[in-house]
Amino acid sequence: FWAPVFADWGYQNRTTGLRVSAPGRFEFRSVDSMVNPYLMAAAILMSADDGITNDIDCGEPEERNIYDAMEAGKLVKKLPMTLGASLEALAKDEVIKSAMPGEMYRLFNEYKTDEWERFNHDVSDWDRETYLDYLP
Repeated sequence: FWAPVFADWGYQNRTTGLRVSAPGRFEFRSVDSMVNPYLMAAAILMSADDGITNDIDCGEPEERNIYDAMEAGKLVKKLPMTLGASLEALAKDEVIKSAMPGEMYRLFNEYKTDEWERFNHDVSDWDRETYLDYLP
């Protein structure tokens, strides 16, 4: 099982991040089980509203396997792959931040930044087993 990691869309295309599965139905496939479903829904709704309000063109739907399309030369933006990269992207995105009203964005960013910093400073068993014997 895998989730797409590129910002693209298509009809019945399971390799794209957003799959339109039927008229009036879509599947956002680029999230994992750690997502807060309420924040995700709010972000998708704010993005859709922004796209409609500002008449943003989302491009043509991709009919090919996204990896085949990229191999053929299509340029597709890769989504952030870590919590840290996601927080950096979020800080630059006023539309998505607006889905978290009041103090919510500030608190979310504070807690998630702390979580990312703690994750990066954790020494795992793999680190110990791999590097400990090489210390003087």
